Amino acid sequence: MAFVKNYFELEVYILSRELAKEVYSISSKFPSEEKYSLTDQIRRASRSIGAQIAESWAKRKYINHFISKLTDSDAEQYETRHWIEVAYDCDLISQEELKSVLEKCDLINRKLNSMISKANLFCFTNS
Repeated sequence: MAFVKNYFELEVYILSRELAKEVYSISSKFPSEEKYSLTDQIRRASRSIGAQIAESWAKRKYINHFISKLTDSDAEQYETRHWIEVAYDCDLISQEELKSVLEKCDLINRKLNSMISKANLFCFTNS
């Protein structure tokens, strides 16, 4: 694992930003009646993945706080997954769009869980 100095250098953070951008692009085609429900929900969830990663970086002094924020990020990944599946069920997106988002979610999940299992390598202390 290459040493990074800032959260924005983390592969998982970069991937989370790519996912949020893709979700924005996909959801911009949703019907206007979904603006305050599905569109808002999926955009918030996808954007929160990276935000939680950034917050976890600030909490590296305490390993349990660091892990907690990474767990929150993973929860947002699962919420994004849920909403994209709902969009697919409602015929708002193609199977290819669904597959692309789910693949990114899977990768984010694996990377977050790897960070969680190696949290001591990221944190200042083990308290």
